Amino acid sequence: MTMREWRLPAALILLGLIPMIAGAGRLAELGTGPEVTPANARFVAEPLPVVLHIVGAVVYTTLGAFQFVPSLRRRRWHRLAGRVLVPCGLTVALSGLWMTFAYDLPAHDNDVLAGMRLVFGSAMAGSILLGLAAALRRHFPRHRAWMVRGYAIGLGAGTQAFTHAPYFAATGEQPEGNVRAGLVLAGWLINLAVAEWYLRRPSHRTNHHHSPQQPRRSSPNVTTG
Repeated sequence: MTMREWRLPAALILLGLIPMIAGAGRLAELGTGPEVTPANARFVAEPLPVVLHIVGAVVYTTLGAFQFVPSLRRRRWHRLAGRVLVPCGLTVALSGLWMTFAYDLPAHDNDVLAGMRLVFGSAMAGSILLGLAAALRRHFPRHRAWMVRGYAIGLGAGTQAFTHAPYFAATGEQPEGNVRAGLVLAGWLINLAVAEWYLRRPSHRTNHHHSPQQPRRSSPNVTTG
């Protein structure tokens, strides 16, 4: 292993750190029987979907980052980790859809943002399922592409923290309504654009199609990266 191959997973873990810290705070709050406020009432009344979402997201974004380490992709660990990541990723996507349907919209959100969450939550679940299907058919390049796209969507909350930051710095207020919807959308689109660049860059395509490090065809490679 080299230090260079760990740069990308380290960056991905750091990107997901803000939502992971926020999620840990939410779990700690729910575990202490909090005072009900407008900000947490929906979570206190129905905690299961948000708990599943947070726990699944922490495992998915953290463990998934290691799937981008080339030396680990050549080992059995890569396939074993993928068998954890697929159900965790689906848990994140489906619990996100569950929350969109089950919870009342908070004051700073609107129907536009709710619709986006349905679209991207469905896209994340669909990407993971398409990636799994490709692995089972031993179409490994297609499998990898769909899993990277699903991971990019799942890591959206990390990028969205940065798309919100300039607005907060300029106004001193949290964005609301269509402005917030646009900033959330920007986070997802940035991640998907970076994912497509990662998949299409010449060095990646050359290594992916011609390297002897390809997994053996006898073992379906269920992975995220």
